[in-house]
Amino acid sequence: MALIDVKNVKKTFHMGQEEIRALDQLNFEITEGELVAITGPSGCGKSTLMNILGLLDKPDEGSYLFDGRRVVDLKDHERAMMRNQNIGFVFQSFNLLPRASALRNVEMPGVYSAAYDPQYSPSKVREHAIKALKDVGLEERMNHLPNELSGGQRQRVAIARALVNRPKIIFADEPTGNLDSKVGAEIMKLFFDLNAKGVTIVLVTHDPTIAARVPRVIQMKDGKIVQDIRHAST
Repeated sequence: MALIDVKNVKKTFHMGQEEIRALDQLNFEITEGELVAITGPSGCGKSTLMNILGLLDKPDEGSYLFDGRRVVDLKDHERAMMRNQNIGFVFQSFNLLPRASALRNVEMPGVYSAAYDPQYSPSKVREHAIKALKDVGLEERMNHLPNELSGGQRQRVAIARALVNRPKIIFADEPTGNLDSKVGAEIMKLFFDLNAKGVTIVLVTHDPTIAARVPRVIQMKDGKIVQDIRHAST
């Protein structure tokens, strides 16, 4: 069974009298354990699609099943709970709390989970956060504030935060966009290593050099999928 199953998904925005079809009749599946890049020029619908896949937004039309569950009709609090327990996000701008340590930043999704799931005790949340920081190679920097870390280290903290609740999938939106090429390559290696351990990852990128290294590339243009390419090797 597919982890993500999208059928005939459409999303339209209105700007004054103009109607913009951000997503136009999308159909695809993503199975557990895949590493997929969604690519295309600015304005092609990549981020709109990621917001829908990540349960941050809803399509206007079509069907979206996440892990076999129809999510379009979920109430807001149900989508928030499902998102927190099953999905990790990594963004271009890191989105870290500036006055919180790396460890505290990574703990935050677990703190939210504890509000409705008793298995997320403070000690368990901290245990998971420390392990996540170790998994991204930052166990010696966990008590540092974001402004005491390099850009690459901040992105590693963001990846650890995405991992802390042991999600079924990670969505990464331009995760190397604010990094130089050397550090960006290190972050991409980390994503490949995580995927090799079984983590399902969807990368949104406009960088063709990154997309070329990923096993599967969904290429978009004008809200449509124009190619769905599976590379023979990575």
